[in-house]
Parts: sequence; C-alpha cells; structure tokens
Amino acid sequence: MAPNLPEKQWAMVIEKTGGPVEYKEIPVPKPGPDEVFVNIKYSGVCHTDLHAVNGDWPIATKLPLVGGHEGAGVVVARGDLVTEVEIGDHAGIKALLSGYTVDGTFQQYAIGKAAHVTRIPKEVPLDAVAPVLCAGITVYKGLKESGVRPGETVAIVGAGGGLGSLACQYAKAMGLQVIAIDAGDEKKKMCMEQLGASSFCDFSSSENLVKDVQAATEDGTGPHAVLLVAVNEKPFQQATKYVRPRGTVVAIGLPAGAFLKAPVFETVIGMKTIKGSYVGNRKDTTEALDFFKRGLINSPFKTIGMSELQKVYDMMQQGKIAGRYVVDTSK
Repeated sequence: MAPNLPEKQWAMVIEKTGGPVEYKEIPVPKPGPDEVFVNIKYSGVCHTDLHAVNGDWPIATKLPLVGGHEGAGVVVARGDLVTEVEIGDHAGIKALLSGYTVDGTFQQYAIGKAAHVTRIPKEVPLDAVAPVLCAGITVYKGLKESGVRPGETVAIVGAGGGLGSLACQYAKAMGLQVIAIDAGDEKKKMCMEQLGASSFCDFSSSENLVKDVQAATEDGTGPHAVLLVAVNEKPFQQATKYVRPRGTVVAIGLPAGAFLKAPVFETVIGMKTIKGSYVGNRKDTTEALDFFKRGLINSPFKTIGMSELQKVYDMMQQGKIAGRYVVDTSK
C-alpha cells in the first residue's frame, strides 16, 4: 500500500432509482489484498450508465450507487497480494457490472481486482482510450462474433452513437464495408467523413428502410451482418428483413423491455442467424486496444466535468449525442 491516500473524494452518486445523480463528497474505498487502487482521471459515459440510473434491467441496482465502467487512470496503491500491477501503472476499470451492482468509475478513486484491470500503455491518452474500455471492446467482440470477413458488408444500427461510432472504425480497420444506419445530418456527416462508412441510411426519413439498406450493398441482397447497438426496440424487429440469406444479426444494445422478433419462414429458408454478443474477454481487450494503439481507432468524444454528468444523461435520453462523452473527474 502507498501512504498518504485521501480519506474523502468527489463522486457522482445516485440515491434512488430514476436519479438524479448528485455531485457529492464520499469516503474513499479501501482496496483488498488482491485489488488495486486507481486514481481515475477520465471515465466514458455509456448508455448502460443511464440504464443503471433508471433501473431498466432485470438486475438489482446497488443504492446508493456510483456509476461508470469506462474508467482510466493511474494506480496509486495495491493490495499485499498484488504483484503483476505496479504503482504508477496506467490502468482501466471496465467490468460491465461496475457502476451497476458495485460502485464504478464516476469517482476520483476506484478499486478493481488486479486480475481484471486493463493495463494501458503510458503513451496512450487516458481521455481518448476511456471509451474503448467498454464500447470499443464490446463492438470489436460483436464484429468477431458476426463472422464477417474482409471485403464483406456490415450494417451498424445506431452508427452515430457511442458504440456505433467505434463499431464503424473497427469494421473499417478489419477490412469491411460499412452501412451506417442512424438519423440526422450531424450523424450522417460524422459517419461518412470521420468514421469511414461507405453509405448512410437515415431511418427517420427513409420510406422503406429495408429496401434502402439492401440497395446500399453491391449486389442488392443486403449486408452479410448487422450489428444492433441501438437503444430502442424497433431496429431489433427490422434487422432480419434486410440481412442477406445466410447472414448474421448480432444484438449488442440492451433496450429496456425489448424483444427480438423475426419471421420464422424467411429466417429458416434464408438460413439467417440471430445471436447476442456480450462485452469481451482479456484476449479481445488486448486486440481492441492494439487497434487503438496503432492509430486505427479515433473515438469521437467530448470532455465535460464530472459534476455535469446529469447534462450528459439528459442529452442521451433525448438522443442528442453524436459520438461519446468523457467526464474529467477533477472538475
């Protein structure tokens, strides 16, 4: 353990389901013998964090709760049994249930199991890498699960959001053609000019989204795979209609109370696959971070003081965020 650790810190705390989140001073947690103590510098804001505020999932939410699960910072102490992580190392806390069933990274200091934290190279900017710790790893894993190969086409639903903006870049880096599906001119501009999408389908103005997505593929039969990172249910009902025969639909987003639905006849005759994909393991994490280190992934993000987190949730609820927000825990 390192001496002179603070007793108090600032954090964003949910006292009741539905929020709001409050900026308040709380005690600093104490790491156990197999844990590390990380001074969180930045934490990405994920839609999962809003689900935690609203209690959307069929999982009991810890209350009061410090949310957040995309934290990046510096190791300032470690338990007596920890040997593989050094004080001064840069590390990420990414576990999905951090910030849901246990306190997460919307605080200045957080603890994590030494076996589970992600080592971050010191040359990598902590604010830029924070969103990769959940969103990047999650969509990279989803692309692997889809089975698409270089030269094939993937449709990304919710392409202009936090997960989608990274999914577009990982797909391009993996040699795929990307059809971005989202709404609005701002997200179209971002997807086409910054994220490397081959085409954009605006679901808010399309008269027939199924035909538009299929028409965006070279042979008109639809994409080889669909990645669903949307935050509402309707896209989960549409995807099997435009994915090509023998194609794969991968569900990643977790809209509250949503159901997958597909016509049985067309799904069977077309030999279509529907599957879920859930975050990633250590190997996926290493691979996803390697793409980032090589400069192939550039998360479009904006930084805001942690005390202003509620503003981000409000914009998220209204669907007004293009890319990702990252909170600075010092503000």
